[in-house]
Amino acid sequence: MSGRRVVVVGGGPAGLMAAGQAAEWGAEVLLLEKMDRPGRKLRISGKGRCNLTNVAPPDDFIAHFGPNGRFLRQAFARFFSTDLIAFFEERGVPTVTERGGRVFPASGRSQDVVDALTRWARSRGVTLRTRSPVGRLLVEAERITGVRCRDGRSYRADSVVVATGGGSYPGTGSTGDGYRLAEAVGHTIIPIRPALVPLETKGDTARRLQGLSLRNVSVRLLVDGKGQAVQFGEMLFTHFGLSGPVILTMSRQAVDALRAGREVAVSIDLKPALDEQKLDARLRRDLEAHGKQQFRILLKGLLPRKLIPVCASLTSISPTKVAHQITAQERRRLRTWLKDFRLSVTGHRPLAEAIVTAGGVSTREIDPRTMASRLVLGLAFAGEVLDIDGDTGGYNLQAAFSTGWLAGRWAAGAP
Repeated sequence: MSGRRVVVVGGGPAGLMAAGQAAEWGAEVLLLEKMDRPGRKLRISGKGRCNLTNVAPPDDFIAHFGPNGRFLRQAFARFFSTDLIAFFEERGVPTVTERGGRVFPASGRSQDVVDALTRWARSRGVTLRTRSPVGRLLVEAERITGVRCRDGRSYRADSVVVATGGGSYPGTGSTGDGYRLAEAVGHTIIPIRPALVPLETKGDTARRLQGLSLRNVSVRLLVDGKGQAVQFGEMLFTHFGLSGPVILTMSRQAVDALRAGREVAVSIDLKPALDEQKLDARLRRDLEAHGKQQFRILLKGLLPRKLIPVCASLTSISPTKVAHQITAQERRRLRTWLKDFRLSVTGHRPLAEAIVTAGGVSTREIDPRTMASRLVLGLAFAGEVLDIDGDTGGYNLQAAFSTGWLAGRWAAGAP
């Protein structure tokens, strides 16, 4: 039994995991949550289904976090997807693996995940105090001594884990508190910005296509006309622009480029299975076989219904023009558009609508083996408050659970 007093700030996935782990190792644990109940953001994750993790192997998993992914290697070596799946199985939450390796609770209910975590933490002796926002970390001689809540109450502690989440979905309690707490005790905060966020586009093209979902398309992100990223999969048109998995995955690069004042565009290859030569042969065959059909009727074999008037408009080919009258130049224009349907990106949705937050506490100031601060003794960080963010598909929740697992054990003095 460690006998240490541990305070965990934040009752999300990282905080609940840290609190439970610290208590399992004999610490006296107080979990302070600003909202009326823990796990508010976890409840809405994965559209209410909670995409817990992904079964991708470690190297692939880490690659989904970009340059900062290597920081997570130690955490994943100690507690990874197989461990997390077993953890929930043991607590009555069996899981299923779906397309893309994504892991969900078999019930399809995120509430089951929150309930299992909360029950486990309480069963280990964690004291959970809701409606208790922390306003300040108490530090003396570069060592943590406790926390002070905004209502003036103070709690002494031998170690503190900050797991307050990011700045997205503020209605769930993620309002950037952890960044302010960390900065006040000397930590560097990498500027926060939205990640996994829908993009806004120029003109009314996206609005005309609102609600249309495209599957099995190849999408390139262009910055100043040069390709920066490419994704294959599903995307969605909205009243303001673009969303869906492939767009969200590339959004952080788009956001950073826009912030730098660069020109950003998205290029959609509607026929990725055909190179230009094969597509041209297909178009020639269709035009010859259906020479008396109008262009708009011919397009039904190539495009979703909603895309047909947009295609006719953007290629400047009359929808009522009969196929045998379409010129070689118009055919080339159509072929080019099908392989490079381009929309100019003018902005992105606000941080409040982002799935996760990019930026946060600099990982250079955190020990990746423990999640402990290199600047303040007795202080650790876990989850989205750190400058780590990954793609959609269960990666971010695994990072929260893994860093919380490490931080909680360290806070209790476990090996």
